[in-house]
Order: sequence, then C-alpha cells, then structure tokens
Amino acid sequence: MLRYTLGRLVSAVPVLLVVSLVSFAIIALVPGDMASEMAGPSATAEELARLRTQLGLDKPIVERMLDWYAALLLRGDLGESVLLRQSVTAAILERLPVTLSLTFLALMVAILLGVLAGMIAAVRPNTWSDQGVMATALVGLSLPDFWLGLVFIWIFAVQLGWLPTGGYVPFAEDPLGWLRAMAMPAGCLALTQMGLLARITRASMLDVLRQDFVRTARAKGLPGWVVVAKHAGANVLVPVLTVAGVTTGILLGGAVVIEQVFSLPGVGRLIIGAIQRRDYPVIQGGLLLTASIFVAVNLVVDLLYAAVDPRVRYDRR
Repeated sequence: MLRYTLGRLVSAVPVLLVVSLVSFAIIALVPGDMASEMAGPSATAEELARLRTQLGLDKPIVERMLDWYAALLLRGDLGESVLLRQSVTAAILERLPVTLSLTFLALMVAILLGVLAGMIAAVRPNTWSDQGVMATALVGLSLPDFWLGLVFIWIFAVQLGWLPTGGYVPFAEDPLGWLRAMAMPAGCLALTQMGLLARITRASMLDVLRQDFVRTARAKGLPGWVVVAKHAGANVLVPVLTVAGVTTGILLGGAVVIEQVFSLPGVGRLIIGAIQRRDYPVIQGGLLLTASIFVAVNLVVDLLYAAVDPRVRYDRR
C-alpha cells in the first residue's frame, strides 16, 4: 500500500505540470493583454510598453513559464496578483475556506441523500417510490445549478424570507449563520449530483441484491434492514466512492458559478474576477489549486477502495 501511495503521489506531479502548461497556453491565445486592461484606453504606446516591461509581459511565453515554474518549485511562490497587490497564495488562502466548506457541505448532502434515495428505490423496484426517486433524480440532473440558485433565492429569500440572498458568515464566528448562508448554495450544487448518486446506487444495489450471499443471508432469517445495510450496502460503496470522487471535481467547478450567484467570496469568484481583468498569476494559481484538490481527492478515493472492499488490493510486490 505504501509503494502504491508513493507511486500515485509521483504520478500526480506530471498532471499538475500539464495543467499549468495548458493554462499558460490558453492565456497566451486569448486576445488582448493585461497591460491594456490596467492602463486603460487613454494610455499611450510608451506607457503600455513601460507597463508591459514592468509586468514581464515583454518576455516570450516560454521564458515567463520557466520563471513561474522556478518560483513555484524552489520557493513555493505562485506569484503576485497585479490588481489585488498581494501574493496569489495569500489571496487564495484567504478565500479557500469558503470554497472548501461549500464543496464539502454539498458533497455530504449529495452522498447522504443520494445513496439513501438509491437504496430505497432498489429495495422497492418498479413501485411508486422507485419511480418517484428516479423521476426526481432525472429532474435534478437536468436542471442547471445557476438557474436553481435564482429560483431558490426567489422562493426561500424573497418570498419566504427564511434565508439570506447571499453573503458569507465564517463558521468560527457563527455556525448557525454559516449554515443559513450555505444552505441554498450547497443545495443547488448537491441536487444535480444527488440525482447521479441515486441512479448509480440503485443500479449497483439491484445487482448486489441478486447475488447468492444476499439470498443466503435472507435464508438465515436476518432482518431485511440488516441484509440491505450491512451485507448489500457495503458492496455498493465501491461504485459510490468512484462517483463521489468525480462528483467532487464537478462540485468544485460548479462552485465557480454558484459563488457568483450568491455573492460568496470564494476561490471561484476570485478566478472569475481574474479572468475578467486578465490577472494571469491569479488564473494560473487558481487552476493549479483546483487541479491539486481534484488529484488529492481521487488519490484518497483510490486508497479507500482497499478499506471498503477487501477484494481490492493495491499492495505491490
């Protein structure tokens, strides 16, 4: 297991390097430049040239990329945001708790409700409960989360007045206020992925319930909930973990839009603002952070396989 873990950590390095390389290439192909955005339309050619030299934009993209890699690998420095006038690392760390708390809450809601709904549908196949769960899952998969966010704001904030329309309250300051601020954003993100998890859980559970060991457990006289929760449920966790790993990446991407809708000061909103203002260091740092989180989550999911299912072994000779 140790060799496998080290191997996965080493294999993650090329992935992160490719992500940063792609971000550089995309930025280089985008029309316009950061100097023009900062200087404004009234700037002269001399002022633009001086600003480009100051920002290092007059260098070839390969040289700028090598400088960025050297700073990152040698000092752990992601550069400095030109418009925010602070280091990219500080800007990201300041907003990271918002994005992580939103993603984590949405993931927990999606897993708990999605797995529970899928198990209920599988235990009672072709009944009204099964059809109702699958119909709800289909609706959840079909609705865009930003549209759901606007609908949730209109219903729960404007009409009912139960929740705030936006903003963020740190958990350490006011846990209840944090939950009220995160309820609608997390619900929007969770609903689409909850439908996917429900469908995966139902399909996996139906397959497991037909296995011989389940029939044997029932023949022994075990209660139905024990057979479903203990015997069948444990065998469903592996595909659920696989989907949960992919879901985390989808939720991180969805958080970019949801943070805009609900005015949450997270990393997603920071990246959107950096794209609009062509703040290249922030864009590169944000993309690298998102890729790092996604790689870390998938590594944890792979390591959990062996703990959940003894048939899965990653020990290497």
